[in-house]
Amino acid sequence: MNKGKVVVLSGPSGVGKGTVHQKLINEMGGYELSVSVTTRAPREGEKEGVNYFYRTQEQFDQLIKEGAFVEYAYRYGNSYGTLKSEAERITANNHNMVLDIEYDGALNIKKAFPDALLIFLLPPSLAVLKERIVGRGSENLETLQARYGSAVEEMREYAHYYDYLVVNDDIDACVKQVDAIVRGEVPANASQNLQLISRLIGGQTIC
Repeated sequence: MNKGKVVVLSGPSGVGKGTVHQKLINEMGGYELSVSVTTRAPREGEKEGVNYFYRTQEQFDQLIKEGAFVEYAYRYGNSYGTLKSEAERITANNHNMVLDIEYDGALNIKKAFPDALLIFLLPPSLAVLKERIVGRGSENLETLQARYGSAVEEMREYAHYYDYLVVNDDIDACVKQVDAIVRGEVPANASQNLQLISRLIGGQTIC
């Protein structure tokens, strides 16, 4: 049986990674979301084993000692990790494994899976990104401001390391473009990636 592909979708807070993941899984077929382990508390509507595996920091540290993670990171006061068992289970069934992880985790995934596709989602503009982050309202203002600052820095410093950049202005168009990349219909273009980042950080709208 053929093995599925490992697809990493990264991007700043508020860019819509979760929505893209769900549409890939629910509408495109052949995709399965890798359920990560986290120490953060569940948000309203989230379920154990569906959105995340929720664990205490002590339990998380024990999983590290056991070598259970292919990658893990500490972000915004909480720990996140991708289980080796999830990667093996999904790809063995010829499904494409979709991961929602940060830059450092993405590089670790690339080391473990050299053929992995690293895709970075961008907002159409910084103004739209700020509006989306504030609109979530799941944390206090200070935390939201920190997330926005980190988001801009993340795009400036890390986005160019990814194989593909995709602008999430229209969600359906974004999902179709990601699916086309996974199916091998879109060639990587490093020069175009650098131009997109430069325009976005410079305050331009890039959709």
